[in-house]
Amino acid sequence: MDLRLLLIATLSSVLCGSWAQQEGSICIKANAQSCGECIQVAETCGWCADENFLTVGESKSARCDDLESLKKRNCAVTKIENPRGSIKIDKNSPVTNRKKDVSEKLKPEQITQIQPQKLTLTLRSGEPQTFELKFKRAEDYPIDLYYLMDLSFSMKDDLENVKNLGTDLMREMQEITSDFRIGFGSFVEKTVMPYISTTPARLINPCTGNQNCTSPFSYKNVLKLTDKGDEFNRLVSQQQISGNLDSPEGGFDAIMQVAVCENQIGWRNVTRLLVFSTDAGFHFAGDGKLGGIVLPNDGRCHLENNMYTMSHYYDYPSIAHLVQKLSDNNIQTIFAVTEEFQPVYKELKNLIPKSAVGTLSSNSSNVIKLIIDAYNSLSSEVILENNRLPEGVSITYKSICKNGVEGTGENGRKCSNISIGDEVSFKISIESQKCPSIGKTEVIKIKPQGFTEEVQIVLNFICDCQCAAKGEPNSTKCYEGNGTFECGACKCNEGRIGRLCECSKDEVRTEDLDANCRKDNGTDICSNNGDCVCGTCECKKRENPAEVYSGKYCECDNFNCDRSNNKLCGGHGRCECRKCVCDANYTGSACDCSLETATCLAKNGQICNGRGTCECGLCKCTNPKFQGPTCEICPTCPGVCAEHKDCVQCRAFEAGEKKDTCERDCSYFQLIKVKDRNSLPQPTDQSFPLTHCKERDANDCWFYYTYAIRNDTKEVYVMEQLDCPAGPDIIPIVAGVVAGIVLIGLALLLIWKLLMIIHDRREFAKFEKEKMNAKWDTGENPIYKSAVTTVVNPKYEGK
Repeated sequence: MDLRLLLIATLSSVLCGSWAQQEGSICIKANAQSCGECIQVAETCGWCADENFLTVGESKSARCDDLESLKKRNCAVTKIENPRGSIKIDKNSPVTNRKKDVSEKLKPEQITQIQPQKLTLTLRSGEPQTFELKFKRAEDYPIDLYYLMDLSFSMKDDLENVKNLGTDLMREMQEITSDFRIGFGSFVEKTVMPYISTTPARLINPCTGNQNCTSPFSYKNVLKLTDKGDEFNRLVSQQQISGNLDSPEGGFDAIMQVAVCENQIGWRNVTRLLVFSTDAGFHFAGDGKLGGIVLPNDGRCHLENNMYTMSHYYDYPSIAHLVQKLSDNNIQTIFAVTEEFQPVYKELKNLIPKSAVGTLSSNSSNVIKLIIDAYNSLSSEVILENNRLPEGVSITYKSICKNGVEGTGENGRKCSNISIGDEVSFKISIESQKCPSIGKTEVIKIKPQGFTEEVQIVLNFICDCQCAAKGEPNSTKCYEGNGTFECGACKCNEGRIGRLCECSKDEVRTEDLDANCRKDNGTDICSNNGDCVCGTCECKKRENPAEVYSGKYCECDNFNCDRSNNKLCGGHGRCECRKCVCDANYTGSACDCSLETATCLAKNGQICNGRGTCECGLCKCTNPKFQGPTCEICPTCPGVCAEHKDCVQCRAFEAGEKKDTCERDCSYFQLIKVKDRNSLPQPTDQSFPLTHCKERDANDCWFYYTYAIRNDTKEVYVMEQLDCPAGPDIIPIVAGVVAGIVLIGLALLLIWKLLMIIHDRREFAKFEKEKMNAKWDTGENPIYKSAVTTVVNPKYEGK
């Protein structure tokens, strides 16, 4: 076969087909080139392994799609690769019902508190697998308790009270378990300056005055875990106080050795309690530099003859290092400290899982109650933890605790207030987002904090399809054997690309191949909407995954079609290669023309009243006189009643303008007479259009009729009697007019009289007011003149 023809036949872009309408499909967008790549995209993705599934021009990635789309594209169900994950329970021993009063005691390794114990999960990317885990606190569960005590000089009075701790604590713990062991260890400080005095005398007796103290030491394992309380008392009674220079103690060195020296301490795989008793603070990583110690703590056991021998060589452990070792060895820590250092150790407790803090009296007299209370607090709560998860794997917890209380998120890991014999459960979901880079099997472990029991979970990952195992390397179905034919498609060898691996990566940009990507020998490669790869166009992706370019030359798209009402293809079709493909009963360039005629039906049942055509669901009236949505409105036309009035009048009553031409002009309908108006047909009684009419003749008489068309026959029902108005009664009219004139005259007279009375009263009131305001005074006559004249001498001064 000619290479050029083969390249043209094997296009990599998506054709304008129905499957291209799966807008935004995550499976298609992934551009998967093999079945293995496809099933890792999402759990909804499947791969069609039918060799003849693809049509000319479709790329291999078109085989990867969601299951429903593959079925719609006629991929047989038996040819769809869609592997699913699974859960297999390998070990599922029931939880133990252990009783204290049973003579035959079970060994610790025979007690089961968590179920199941081992599972195998087969994971497919994006598909979570969920299983249930049960936990039940066993009655009479064995306990190992190691008492680690600060023997610096400030703890002298505390030592006296601890000397009888063994038998007393054994007696109290009998209420909790019949299998109890106790051990004892002590610590002081690193045996270097400036923590202790290194003068020979102080190395023998670090205490001042007449106090007899033992030589300083870092950590000493006094008593391995034992069930003999009197042995504990005997050995502790032989202990002596020591001393150091600084206030903080080297307790972290001691805790590390207790945690990692399992054989020397005698730890069993049971509940492990470490009681740390002190009245001072602690040194941690970095403080060793004061004594010239710079090597970090190695987290290993260095006990020789029950003494820690490397305190001068390794620095104090860090808090994180200590947390790791305590967790790895399932040790629950109880800090019995004085009230002064409570805040410090409470902060430390928040960093150490499954730990508790109790207030120690000044002389440790309350240590037994403190231990019992702390143990009850720790054992009443179960918290699940898991080791480090493989890359891409996530885990979620959901707890179902007492009384059906549920917890999610971080609260989904734990249940509180659990009593002995209570059973709680957890729903655990594990999900993988991708296959591991190395190997296909991983192991994770889940266990309750502070317990040795654990659930082992083997993870198997589905990284490829089953059909891949039947692949044909260097198959003849791939171009010149340049690929493996598997799952219905060619998986190309290194350096080869194309649907049939027909191209080398070195020649994908040659001019000859580019010519195959130009439509009609034009200048635009792939219509400027794609890239030419291996002689075929690979169309560009748009930001909106629902919008895609397609076609042999990427000349098509599904978003540049005509719009109507701001909707692509009017919302009544789909856009294919820039043209609208309309739904049924719609047409037009934008699918905005409805072929339905229901909206064009007039009241008489005719389309557009028989006076127009129905186009796009609307009537287009052919007669210009008629208008309206169904061509039933005619403003310039006489009404139906007026149109047939003369013919009805001449045929029913032999009157009217068409009386002489009645037989010629008015024989187009069938006339039926009825006695009264109630006998006329009613609209509700008919299954055909009906019009009621009321008209007046020349004598002002009314006649009533109906006009209807039934089965192409025009029918007129008319009332045989005219409804003429009665003549007026003259006497009442005349009497009424005369009475009206008289009454109007009387009314006018009364009104005039009333107005005159009102006017007279106003004038009289005005007169009375003027009368009251009049004044009568006596005055001289202006004409009268007296005969006597008096003259005054102006020079007279009265002397």
